[in-house]
Amino acid sequence: MKDKSLERTGFQESAPYSPSIDLKTDFVMVYGIDDSMPERVKKWKEKGYVVHLMTGVAWGRYQDYLYGKYDGRSHWDEAQKDQDGNYILHGRDVPYMVPTVAFADYLTENIKKAVDAGVEAIHLEEPEFWVRGGYSDAFKREWEIYYGEPWIAPHESADAQYRASKLKAYLYTRCLDRLCSSLKEYAKVYHNRNIRFYVPTHSLINYTQWGIVSPESNLLELPAVDGYIAQIWTGTSRTKNVYQGVRKERTFETAFLEYGIMQELVRGTKRRMWFLHDPIEDNPNYTWSDYRYNYFRTVVASLLHPGISSYEVAPWPNRIFNREYPKEDGSGKERIPSDYAAVLLVVMNTLRNMDQKDVRWKDQPAVAGILLADSGMFQRYPKEAFGQGYAAFKNSKEIMQTVADWSAFYGMALPLLKHGLNLRPVQLENIRRFPGYLDGYKILLLSYEFMKPEYPDIHNALAQWVTGGGVLIYVGDDSDAYHGIRAWWNQGKTKYASPREHLFECLGLDKTPVKSSPGDYHSEKPANFIPVGKGLISWLNIHPSLIASSKNNANLLREVVKKAIAMKNEPGLSWSESNHFVLHRGPYVIAAVMDESVDDNPVELEGLFVDLFHANLKIRKKVVLQPGENCFLYDLNYCKNQEPKVIAASSRIDEIIENEAEYRLSACGPEGVPGRARIYTGRPIQTAKAICNNDEVKISSEWDEESKTVLLAYENKADGLDIILR
Repeated sequence: MKDKSLERTGFQESAPYSPSIDLKTDFVMVYGIDDSMPERVKKWKEKGYVVHLMTGVAWGRYQDYLYGKYDGRSHWDEAQKDQDGNYILHGRDVPYMVPTVAFADYLTENIKKAVDAGVEAIHLEEPEFWVRGGYSDAFKREWEIYYGEPWIAPHESADAQYRASKLKAYLYTRCLDRLCSSLKEYAKVYHNRNIRFYVPTHSLINYTQWGIVSPESNLLELPAVDGYIAQIWTGTSRTKNVYQGVRKERTFETAFLEYGIMQELVRGTKRRMWFLHDPIEDNPNYTWSDYRYNYFRTVVASLLHPGISSYEVAPWPNRIFNREYPKEDGSGKERIPSDYAAVLLVVMNTLRNMDQKDVRWKDQPAVAGILLADSGMFQRYPKEAFGQGYAAFKNSKEIMQTVADWSAFYGMALPLLKHGLNLRPVQLENIRRFPGYLDGYKILLLSYEFMKPEYPDIHNALAQWVTGGGVLIYVGDDSDAYHGIRAWWNQGKTKYASPREHLFECLGLDKTPVKSSPGDYHSEKPANFIPVGKGLISWLNIHPSLIASSKNNANLLREVVKKAIAMKNEPGLSWSESNHFVLHRGPYVIAAVMDESVDDNPVELEGLFVDLFHANLKIRKKVVLQPGENCFLYDLNYCKNQEPKVIAASSRIDEIIENEAEYRLSACGPEGVPGRARIYTGRPIQTAKAICNNDEVKISSEWDEESKTVLLAYENKADGLDIILR
C-alpha cells in the first residue's frame, strides 16, 4: 500500500462507516464531537484510514453552551445579530457565534474528547463573522475592550464598518490561537503526542463577495495552525460576476481565481494546503448533469495550480452516493448515475498522483499577479453606500450591486484571464511576511479602491520589487469612501489622502504624478509608464469597477499589460492572447477552453490519451475542445517502454506484482460504484480472474493493441478484490 501518512487525499463525513462511502483515500475527517464521535473514529481507523476530526468553529450543535447547561449562564448574547436585531443562524438553534474567550474555552473542553479518541489532526472549519453582524451585546463588549471607546453601529459610516470588520477578523484569530495552542499542549501533557490543526476556509475572494469576514492570512502568524483546506467548490464558484457588462455564472474562471489565491496564500511557507472539490453542492435542487458539468470545471481549475497536490476529494460522500436529486425531465428524483459515480472515483484516485516534478505550460509563459488583501472583506456596504463612494455611479443601489458583485476585483482580473493570461491573485500581506515572496513575478496589478494595505511597510517591499525590475500597474481614481477611514496613512504628522499617495512617495514619485490623460480610459490608448529604478509603474486613472462594465475599458487594461510585457522584453515573458489553458503535470494533461474570449476557435490535442473524465477510460488519439469545454487526460506517450502500471482506476490500486505468467493486484472501492481500471501491461491479457473473500466475482477485460493497455470492468468491493491477469 502506498504511504497513507502522506495524506494526499481525504474526505469529511458525519455518518458512521459504511461500505458505500468507503472512498479509500488516505485520511478521513470524522465530523462533529457528539457522543458517537469516539466510536466513529474507531471504526474508520479499523478500516485503515488516518483519522482526523472536523468541527465548526463559528457554529455547531453547541446548545449546551447556548442554554447554560455547560456553565450555568445563557450565552445567546454571543450569537451574531444584524442591524434589525435578528440572530444570524446556520440552522435552528445554531447561530453563528461571536468568538468570545468563554466560547473558545468551551470549544477547547469539547474538542479534548477528540484528542482523547486518538485523532491525528483537527480541522476547525469556517471561522465566519457576517458583515451584516456586529450588533450583539458580546460584540459591543469586545469593541470597547479592543478599541477603548464606545461601540459604534457598523452601518453608520465607512470607518465604523471597516473597524467592525477588522475586529471580527481579530476575534476569530484570537479564538483559533487560543484553541489550537491549548489543545496542542493538552495532547503533549496527557498523551505525549503531537497533534496538528488546520482551518478549512472559503477563499478570500468568495468571503468578500458573500459578505463574510474571516482571518484568512492572519492565521499564517499563528504557530499552532498548521495549514488550511481551500473550501472551493461549485457552490462558491458559480457566484455571478460581471465581465464586459454581462452578469452571469463563470464557474471555471471564478474557481481558477479562488484556487489561485489559496495557492499563493501558503506559497513559500511550511503550511499545508488541500484543495476541496465537491461532486454536488449544498444546493440539492440541481440535476446530476448540472453537478457534473460544474464539477469538471472546478477540478480542472484546481489542477491548473500545480503548486498544490493534496486534495479533499469530497465533503459528505453519503449525500453524493446515497441520496437522490432531481431528474432532467422533472418527473422525480434519482440516485447518482453509475457512469458519473465511476468518473468521480477515477478522479479521486488519480488526485493522489498529482505531485509531479515535470510541469509545463503550453503557450502561456507570462505569469502576472493581481494583489489581494484580507481588507477586501472589510470594505462592504451592509445596507447603504457611505458618502459618495464610487463617484462614477449615479445612485446607491447601483453602487451596492457593484460591490456585491465585487466588480472592482473582477474588472481587473477577468479581462486578462479570459484572454489566456496566467493571472494569479497574490496575497498582499505576504509581501512583508516572507522575503522574496514576489520573486516569481515580473508584472503585478494593484488597486486600493476595493481594499487597503494594513501596514505601511508593505510599500517598502513593493518599492524594492519595482526598483529591482518589476512592473506595477496601479488602477484607481482615489474615489473610494474607505480612503477616509482612520488609518495609518492619514494619522500622524504627514497625512495622505489615500494609501496610493504613500506608495507613490515610496517609489520616489510625486503624490500625484503624471497619469493617464482624460479620455484614455474610453479609448484604445494605453496609459503611460514611468521608469522607477530598473522597473516601471503605470497609473490607470479609472475605478476598476468601470472595467467590468465596458468592453472598451477591458481592452484598455489588456493593452496596458501587453505594453508592459513588450517594454520589459525579457526571455520567457510573452503573452499571445488565446482562449485556453493547457498544462502538463508529468503524464497528465489538463486543458480548458473559455468562452467570451479572443475567439471561439476549438483547441485540438493529438497523441494517445486516456480520458479520465470518461467512465470507461476511453483511449483517444485526438481531443477537440470547444469554448466552455475542458479535459483531464493521461498521456500514454509520456513514458515509452514503461513498466506495467495502473494508468487510472475507479478503485484504489497501489501496486502491481508481476511474474512471467501473470500480474496480481488488489483493487478496493466503495460498494455500488462500477470498478474500472486501465492498466498498461505491454502484452495481451488472455484471462482475468477476481476473488473477494474467497469467492470468485465477475470481471471482464478488453485489450487495446495500440496503447498496450487492458480495460478491466468489475464491481467495487470495500473489502477489496484480488485480481489475477494471465
